[in-house]
Amino acid sequence: MRLLLVVTCLLLAAAAAARAASTQADFDAALAAAAAAEKEAGALKNQWMPTEQALAAAKKAAAAGDFDTAVAQANEAEALAKASIAQAKEQQDAWKAGVIR
Repeated sequence: MRLLLVVTCLLLAAAAAARAASTQADFDAALAAAAAAEKEAGALKNQWMPTEQALAAAKKAAAAGDFDTAVAQANEAEALAKASIAQAKEQQDAWKAGVIR
């Protein structure tokens, strides 16, 4: 039983270490996903400034070679862009509830 616990802990530690070391490829994938979401938000005319700031921070971190931060910022930008998309879609019909009939 104790051996199973030790092996489990070692596997979890190895997985965490593998996740912590982001690469250029990880950043490229995260940036592509964020850019696609931001493009969709732009098509809905609902881009947020914090999304743009997160994208800029991601690119700056990647340029400095800090891919862990770059991936985190790109993921944040993607989440913000998706939230702006959800807001735009929700607001497309929400105005109707405020119209007096």
